[in-house]
Amino acid sequence: MAHYQSVTFIIPCRNNLTYLQQAVNSIEHYYSNYHQIVILDDASNDGTWEWISSLNKPHIKTYRNESSDRVGHTVLYDIGISLAETPIVTILHSDMVVTKDYVSNMLKNLTPLSVVSATRIEPPLHPPGPEKYVKNFGMEPEEFQLQFDEFEKFVEVKQAENKDMVTNGIFAPWMMYKEDFRTMGGHDKLFAPMELEDSDIFNRFHLCDYKLIQSRDAFVYHMTCRGSRFKDGIEIEKEIPLPDGTIWYKPKDSKEYLELRQNKFKEWWRKWHTDVLHDDLMMPIVPNRYDTTFVVHNCQPQLLAVLETWCDRLYVDCDYQSYVTTEQKETMFDISDKIHPIGDEMKGDVQIMFDASKLTNENFTQFIKNIPFIIQQTDSVGSFEWDIFQLHIFNLRTKDMVTPFFKNVF
Repeated sequence: MAHYQSVTFIIPCRNNLTYLQQAVNSIEHYYSNYHQIVILDDASNDGTWEWISSLNKPHIKTYRNESSDRVGHTVLYDIGISLAETPIVTILHSDMVVTKDYVSNMLKNLTPLSVVSATRIEPPLHPPGPEKYVKNFGMEPEEFQLQFDEFEKFVEVKQAENKDMVTNGIFAPWMMYKEDFRTMGGHDKLFAPMELEDSDIFNRFHLCDYKLIQSRDAFVYHMTCRGSRFKDGIEIEKEIPLPDGTIWYKPKDSKEYLELRQNKFKEWWRKWHTDVLHDDLMMPIVPNRYDTTFVVHNCQPQLLAVLETWCDRLYVDCDYQSYVTTEQKETMFDISDKIHPIGDEMKGDVQIMFDASKLTNENFTQFIKNIPFIIQQTDSVGSFEWDIFQLHIFNLRTKDMVTPFFKNVF
C-alpha cells in the first residue's frame, strides 16, 4: 500500500541545532519504521555537526560541507537527493516539524510527473495566505514543546476537516519522485547559496507540465526561516493589524539576508525577465521568455542598474564600462558583452527602443516588467508602439527555461 512506501527526508542545515533536533525527532517519532533521512550540514560551528555525527543510525545518512564558505541549501538539496536510496524524496527545512500522517497524506496524491506540497502551520511572522494556517504554537522550540499537545489537537481537527482535500499550487515542503527531479536538472546554482531557488524550480516544474498539488491534510509546523532570515533571533520590526483582527508581527531581516535577497532578485530578473509571479494558492505564472534587446537614448549611467537585468543586451549612449566592471563581481552571468554603444550592429529577436528621459516608475512597471506578457499577447512579428516604447519583433522563438542556466549536481 502506498502509505507504507519508504521515502527519504532531505534536510540541509547550518547551525540552529535545537531546530534541527526538533525536526529530526518529529520524523523519528512518527516514521521510524520505514523512512530514511539525509542530513546535510553546511559548515556549522555550533555543535550541529557533532550531534549529527553522533546519531549513527542505519537509516540516517550524513554529509558535511567541510569548507568554511557556505554553499547553501540550493546545492545541499541536490546533493541530498542524489544520496537518497528511495525512489521518492521529500525536502524539509531544518526548522520544520512533521506531523502524524504527513507521509501517507502526501503519498496518496503523488504520481510520476507530479509534485505534492504539504500545508504549513506558521506563527504570525509571515503575511497570511490561503495556502497555509497562521496560528502561533511557539516561535522557539521550547515554546513549541510547551504547546505540543494543543498543536496535535489542532492538526487532528484540520486533518478531519480537510480529509482528501487538494488544491493546485506548490510551496515547501514538497515530495516527488527522485527520477523526475533528476530529469529536469535539479536546482539552478544561480540561486546558491539560497533565496528564490524554490520559485525558480517551481517555475520549471510548471514548464515541465508536472502536476502541482497541495495536500490540505498533510501538515508541518514551520518556525519560519530561522536558518536564514532571522538567524540571530526574532526582532519584531512592526506590528501590522490584519482585516480578520489578528496581528502580523513583521520581523526585522538580518542585514546579510537583505543583501543576499537583493542580489538574487537581480539574478532572477536576468534569467526570467519578470518578477516572481503566482496566484493566491502559489501556482506559478510563467510567461514565455524571449530574446530581448533595449536601445536606450538619453541614458544616464545610474539607469544601467535598473535596465540591464531586464534584457539580454543593451545599447546606450552613456559610459557603461564602470558599471560592467563593478556589477560583474556580483553576478554569475557574463555581462562583459551585454552592453554596447548605440551605433553598433544590433542583435535581438525583440528590439525595444525608448527615450530614458521619458521613463517613469509607472511606465517602467507597466511595460518593462510585463514585456514577456505584452509580446505573448501581440503574438506576431512587426513594429508596434506602447506609450514611449517602440517594439520591433523579428522572431517569436522562446528560450529553454527548463534546463538550469548554471549546472548544480544533476
